[in-house]
Amino acid sequence: MNDPVVAAATPPMRFSRIAGTGSYLPAKRLTNADLAAQLALRGVETSDEWIVERTGIRARHFAADTEQCSDLAVAAAKCALEAADCDAASVDLIIVATSTPDMVFPSTACIVQHKLGIAGCPAFDVQAVCSGFVYALTVADSMIRTGAANKALVIGAETFSRLLDFDDRGTCVLFGDGAGAVLLQASDTPGLIASELHADGRHVGILCTPGSVAGGQVRGDPLLKMDGQAVFKLAVGVLEDVARSVLEKAGRSEADIDWLIPHQANIRIMQSTARKLKLSMDKVIVTVADHGNTSAASIPLALDVAVRDRRIARGDTVMLEGVGGGFTWGAVLLDF
Repeated sequence: MNDPVVAAATPPMRFSRIAGTGSYLPAKRLTNADLAAQLALRGVETSDEWIVERTGIRARHFAADTEQCSDLAVAAAKCALEAADCDAASVDLIIVATSTPDMVFPSTACIVQHKLGIAGCPAFDVQAVCSGFVYALTVADSMIRTGAANKALVIGAETFSRLLDFDDRGTCVLFGDGAGAVLLQASDTPGLIASELHADGRHVGILCTPGSVAGGQVRGDPLLKMDGQAVFKLAVGVLEDVARSVLEKAGRSEADIDWLIPHQANIRIMQSTARKLKLSMDKVIVTVADHGNTSAASIPLALDVAVRDRRIARGDTVMLEGVGGGFTWGAVLLDF
């Protein structure tokens, strides 16, 4: 008699969910009036009205000279771990999205790992500028789904104040420093539903910091350069397209979005994106007025603000989307 064929057991599906959020802002806060007064000493004219009208920004935070990007990241990570009731020792993956690392190498993630008092798990940085957190979250989700990790710290942290040309009022008024983090963990129910990432290197020149270090010296210009009009035009188009594509992947529609958290670059870009997605601004989390543009930190910072003030609750469907230098862009749809 032939032995019966025994079907191999199908392994259970793995997903990832956000278990906790955290954020950190440096103590030094500069209002538009504060910044305008400092710029006036350099012969650069601006005002609160000029900045608010064009950007929606009213204040931003700058890191102290003694604060490194990793310090901001660690503070946000500890808040996320506390919110998730998770010990750092159980973290088995750390990804830091940043364009302003502590040093050329090792990665800021490795430095964060050390400062958290843990060792052994993979730790690396992702550099996609303002889209960095969406990129990092997508990578962490993939690693959790494949079983390569169970609990991942995903952090966006930036000290952009150190890249600014304070003789260029078109850029120096836009950016601030900060960090946001989530603890992403394995789950048997879906949390991150769908995501999509893109890049187009043809647009490298419209938003960049073109300097580099060679032979112990800085070559080129180490300060941020931006063609604001070109960035605005590209951003509005790609943010709508990627949001719709992610919704299609997820089998959802705009009506299913409870909250939209876009990269906090400019209130006009956010308003245009919401309008194209037929969403009221009441459904958009906006922190740009208080934080400025914190690049890869802006989305997790805004997420943590909205979780802690109880606008975002368990079961809500949230769209995260970012666009930044590279040119990079992407979106994640999640059930919180």
